Amino acid sequence: MQDSSSSDPSNSPPSPPERGPAAPDEPAELPFEKRTLGDWLRAHFSEGQRFVILCLLAGLLCGLAAVGIHLSIHWTFESVWHLAHWIERFGVPWWVVMPWFPAIAGLLVGFVVHRWAPLAVGSGIPQTKASFYNEFGQIPLKTAFWRFLLTTIYVGGGNSLGREGPTVHMCAAISSWLGRVFGLAKARVQAMVPVGVAAGIAAAFNAPISAIFFVFEEILDDFSTKALSGIVVAVVVSEAIARSLLGEDPILQAHLGGNYGVHWWMLVSIPLGLSAALIGHFFVGSLLWLRQWFAERLRLPEPLKPALGGLLVGGLATGAFFATGLFGDPQNSVFSIGYESLEAAFESKLVVGTIIILLVAKFFAVVLCYSSKGSGGLFSPTLYFGGMLGALWGLLMLKFTGMVGMEPYADNERLVGACVLLGMGAMFAAIIRCPFTSLFIIFEMTGNYSLILPLMIGNILAYSLSGWLRKVPIYNAILIQDRVTLRKMPTYQGARDYRHLPVSTIMHYDLFTVSSGESPGEALARLRKDVTKMRRSYPVVQGETDSRRGFVGIVMHHQLEEHEADENKTIGDLVSGQKPRTITPDTVIRDAAMTMVKNDIRQLPVVSATDPGRLLGILTLNDIARQQNAMIGHLGRE
Repeated sequence: MQDSSSSDPSNSPPSPPERGPAAPDEPAELPFEKRTLGDWLRAHFSEGQRFVILCLLAGLLCGLAAVGIHLSIHWTFESVWHLAHWIERFGVPWWVVMPWFPAIAGLLVGFVVHRWAPLAVGSGIPQTKASFYNEFGQIPLKTAFWRFLLTTIYVGGGNSLGREGPTVHMCAAISSWLGRVFGLAKARVQAMVPVGVAAGIAAAFNAPISAIFFVFEEILDDFSTKALSGIVVAVVVSEAIARSLLGEDPILQAHLGGNYGVHWWMLVSIPLGLSAALIGHFFVGSLLWLRQWFAERLRLPEPLKPALGGLLVGGLATGAFFATGLFGDPQNSVFSIGYESLEAAFESKLVVGTIIILLVAKFFAVVLCYSSKGSGGLFSPTLYFGGMLGALWGLLMLKFTGMVGMEPYADNERLVGACVLLGMGAMFAAIIRCPFTSLFIIFEMTGNYSLILPLMIGNILAYSLSGWLRKVPIYNAILIQDRVTLRKMPTYQGARDYRHLPVSTIMHYDLFTVSSGESPGEALARLRKDVTKMRRSYPVVQGETDSRRGFVGIVMHHQLEEHEADENKTIGDLVSGQKPRTITPDTVIRDAAMTMVKNDIRQLPVVSATDPGRLLGILTLNDIARQQNAMIGHLGRE
């Protein structure tokens, strides 16, 4: 007799009547009106195939987005400039009106960032790195919208930042959204972020090879052939879109034809690289200091901070405009991106005085814009600084070496243009700390290989000296300043000697404090309402429990329990006379570990270097051990 279970449909797995006998996890059997494109892709393609398809789609969307933000910023600034001059017919000089446009743009951006788009501040590259490593690459799609809009308003309004960083963040958000909406696994969604970053850089600079190197140097920090295929696909598509809409030439054009050969003047790359490192170090230090001052010490409503920065920049840029006498083109100035000034430098149309004014004014304008929480990037300003520095060295070399009119540089324009390129590469290596990207981005902008030797010399000098002067690169330093942990990033897990890094790279920023004025019972009752706040110890501060100011000591959890019933005793009494050892964020991990060992303690409070009573975080022995184990796992034992 035949087994009825083999033919009786009632014995099959239960399923909704309208779906028939199919298993409930088969997306192809969903009712047509409930199916999504993600369901269709899952039914017909493997996850690897879906990833490649989405890389193609990401390249298309990112290319369009990058071209869009480029054109929108250019059109907005041109409109602002013409509007300022149109108002002159009412008897108001344009130079009275123009400084207010960056301020108005800053006010709009500050209000929107404060209310709806906190992730749209700054360049976007630090946020992209934090999302990639700490949140599995999940970036909300609305971030792309706000980035496009706010960067257009801020930079197009005349503020002195670039578009490339926001383009990276915008494209990373688009790629991350594609991965999520089409049902990729979490690891694949994370892998979509560098795909978007590469596509955005390729379209922004019209430099595809540099885009690939940037991803591996700044985002992935480790070469992986598995990631390379998807990145290349997106870069090719994005670059094709950009070239179709914007033309074949790079965004920043430098037509320096002919072969430079090998000549003694190329030794200028040595002082140029060293000076780029020093200026880059001063720039990063100034930006971080002023950024912290705006965030913590300037008593002003948050939306007004970008407005104040914009007003100062507007006055500075207008003054520089008059001081240089560059009245022909509004973009030949400190306002907005300013690539036209670089092109004038390439053609040796700027004199020494003009170059110095532009370099100094742009320097302070960028520091003001970024520190006051504007929306814009640092790529363009970095190239601007380097180009002006290179032009300055080129002109000084011509003046003091008697090379004017000498063959094969009779026109002298080619020599100054070459120095501009060398300066751009060196400054990029010094500030952004991506030496291979800095080499290839210059090569792709010129198509001229004959400058590769002096370029390599200048770049490696700038990169090495800047790394010696400041251990943590700028984007990571910004994350540390924003209290974002870097423990998951490869740079701080292996190949680099972790002992010489500052404790700010691995410390805990998420603290739960107790007040010296409350009783142990009150503190325990508050902490027990949320078990996630329970710790072995708690920093004690004077005043409010959520404050980090007035740090007085550390109280152990068991001390609170032992005195829970004593209502007459305060936590301040428990830590009375305590003199806790503290460290600052810049203390190197090796010194912190030695302090713990010598004093037989398991944790060290991290306080501000300028205000010892202000608590910033906690470094534990477990943090150091975890970092050491990560390095051993990465490098292996000897």
